[in-house]
Amino acid sequence: MNIEIIAIGTELLEGKVQDTNSNFIAGNLTSIGFDVDYITMVKDNRDNIVKTLKDSLNRADIIITTGGLGPTADDITREAVAEATENPLYQDQDLKKEIKDYFKERKHKITENNYRQAMLPEGAIPLHNKRGTAPGILLESDNYIIISLPGVPPEMENLFFKEVIPYLKKLTTENTVIKFLNLFGIGESRLETEIDEIIKESENPEITLLAGEGKVRIKLAAKAESSQKAKRLIKNSENRLRKKVGQYIFGSDNQTLPGVVAELLTENKLDIAIAESCTGGLVGDRITNIPGSSNYFKGGIIAYSNQIKQKKLGVPADILKNKGAVSEQTAEAMACGIKKEFKTDIGLSITGIAGPGGGSPQKPVGLVYLSICDHSSQKVYQLNLNGDRKDNKWLTSQYAFNYLRKWLKKNHKS
Repeated sequence: MNIEIIAIGTELLEGKVQDTNSNFIAGNLTSIGFDVDYITMVKDNRDNIVKTLKDSLNRADIIITTGGLGPTADDITREAVAEATENPLYQDQDLKKEIKDYFKERKHKITENNYRQAMLPEGAIPLHNKRGTAPGILLESDNYIIISLPGVPPEMENLFFKEVIPYLKKLTTENTVIKFLNLFGIGESRLETEIDEIIKESENPEITLLAGEGKVRIKLAAKAESSQKAKRLIKNSENRLRKKVGQYIFGSDNQTLPGVVAELLTENKLDIAIAESCTGGLVGDRITNIPGSSNYFKGGIIAYSNQIKQKKLGVPADILKNKGAVSEQTAEAMACGIKKEFKTDIGLSITGIAGPGGGSPQKPVGLVYLSICDHSSQKVYQLNLNGDRKDNKWLTSQYAFNYLRKWLKKNHKS
């Protein structure tokens, strides 16, 4: 089935708001075996929306729109859907009552324009929105399916999971199983070269590569009469892939590098403290985004100045003077210093030059040292990155988690 996503909103085209909804929908459709063929963006203009919908009806079996379902005059998605499909609008009395009750429960005064949200194209059914007043719309015919969702992300996401995914799953008789393998430390082009033979030989599951922010993903999509058979097909291909590039695979599906590190720390009953310079607390931020991180993350220091490196982390003055803040020796001292300061099992340190300034021929922008220290050993890693300041910080954090992952798997097997 051909699927098109239409993101509606002038603010999207003006660059004031990022279209995160389309990415969310496309990603989740892919995870249940549906491929998105088109993503279109259109401003709040009725003629433009109607034309876009009509164009989409000629090329897509399923159309999913986001935005334009609110109560104000520029919320015209329902009118555009009605016109494009020649299904006149009517006011659904049950929806009207729901909207009225919603305001009454919250002791808010309702205005007449809120009842616009109770309007539906003939033949459509409402998708009940538990997080707002704008219901979604499901309009199904022999030739098309149109699903209209609110533009507010939490409302859209809730409706998508509760209503849209169960509905779409019923449309296919085939069992499609999707699995992602997540890799770090290898680029997309090199990965393709490494597994090209496996990709070409595998028709089911279909194997595709997806490049992301600081990682690459291998998508395996298998179709069979049963989900069990589809899973077996995936397992066979996954085994071949792991033999070829297993050293780069850190997890699957929704696993992240910080999440994998968190699991390893928990399994091994270890705790960690982090000393950061050029990443400015990014590694600490990412690890504390994981629920339960207080069980293994004891704290950190953003040691941006030499004074803090010396006074709080115990980096010797002669190392800072003779070797510099960005050096192997400073990274080693920072890792041991943070471990001692917080009395943890492991200390991690990062020091480098994120850019755009601060580099030299001897120590260029993108030079970073990371060090890991535990009770019995220590190691330093050197990075030579070539991105801008933001990219260098992010990639450094990715490398930090990946080195931690490998360190824990090698030295602290649970």
